[in-house]
Amino acid sequence: MPTQLYQDNFPHMTPAWTRIFNFVAERAEGSYIYTDDGRKLLDFTCGIGVTNTGHCHPKVVAAIQAQAANFIHAQANIVVHKPMLQLIEELRKISPPSIDSFYFANSGAEALENAVKIAKVVTGRPNVIVFSGSFHGRTHATMSLTTSKTIYRAGFAPLMAGVYVAPFPYAFAMNMTEEQASQYCLEQLEYLLASQTAPKETAAILIETVLGEGGYVVPPTSFMKGLREICDKHGIMLIFDEVQSGFGRTGKWFALEHFDVVPDIITAAKGIASGMPLSGVFTRADIMKKLDTGSIGGTYGGNAIAYAAGVATIRAMREEKMLENATDKGIQLMTGLRKLQEEYPQIGDVRGKGLMIGTEFVADGGGHAKTKQLVKDVIHAAEEKNLLLLSCGTYDSTIRWIPPLNVTSEQINEGLRIFGEALKEAVK
Repeated sequence: MPTQLYQDNFPHMTPAWTRIFNFVAERAEGSYIYTDDGRKLLDFTCGIGVTNTGHCHPKVVAAIQAQAANFIHAQANIVVHKPMLQLIEELRKISPPSIDSFYFANSGAEALENAVKIAKVVTGRPNVIVFSGSFHGRTHATMSLTTSKTIYRAGFAPLMAGVYVAPFPYAFAMNMTEEQASQYCLEQLEYLLASQTAPKETAAILIETVLGEGGYVVPPTSFMKGLREICDKHGIMLIFDEVQSGFGRTGKWFALEHFDVVPDIITAAKGIASGMPLSGVFTRADIMKKLDTGSIGGTYGGNAIAYAAGVATIRAMREEKMLENATDKGIQLMTGLRKLQEEYPQIGDVRGKGLMIGTEFVADGGGHAKTKQLVKDVIHAAEEKNLLLLSCGTYDSTIRWIPPLNVTSEQINEGLRIFGEALKEAVK
């Protein structure tokens, strides 16, 4: 029964802010959310890849509490404070050696918008290439870069000009091998540069290092290396969007490490500070030096509490070997999901890296609508059994698995058990 607080106030929330589940969270700890009516929910959503250290990690909470008592906020143009310098120090340890200059904001969209601005200033070129299925944000500029779903763009035209879309190597959807998809998409990218946006007019190629909202798709290594070669050949900036895939999500600090490719610019957010609003643009000093002083910035881009949380997050992940755990538990989860795939032909594909895993569903007859409904039914059946999951993909045909990076083997098994029960219930 909804509480009086819920009944009185929920109707006043904007309907544009979708709500997947109807419980009210009271507290959270580790891999679990506790509701105001006494439920204990296994959370494999992590705030969409935000609480990588689990809910309310004690080291992060302690850092937030301590910093709140000392210094809450001063804008970065005005005051340099200790947590800011400490965060840069920690980031220098985990970033590629060539990445040595850091800018901070509050959200992934802000980071992406500023990354594109930087690329345009550095190259003097107006256009940007993105990929099909991408999600880069909901601001006016970043929704123009987003192609995963029309809902993020519909009704907001005119969009930002100078954005061109190339195919992403989504091998399963393309009914190709990974190498076939890689070759085809690189050829199409070259064709785009020859037919629609000339290299001399192209500032950047922007790609999610692992496709997130578009379906949790890992691109082939050959494709990522090919992007680097094309950018080098034409003097185009290569931007990797690591907002969802960064900070240990794939078992590496950044997903780019799986491909042995270093971009010119990295964007980060989500898992960087365990739930505090913080994002960043990481690049080379020679690139940052080409910006006019004051050309990028923001009032809250210097929040001391958020920085302190970021420092504590990185240190906790290192000290507790969360990256290693993400790799290990990712193998356990992937193995369990593939066993269920053998039992349920409705699971067409299981893919991912570390603890960024997608299970894509297929449905005979009824097309995308039938598949979407099946996924929705599975998610809601799982929630009724106290497991939280989310969908993704253009047609919402994929369930994404985003457990905390310190998830236990027992919790993975619990999630697989509930998922299996939900499948049995949803598949008629």
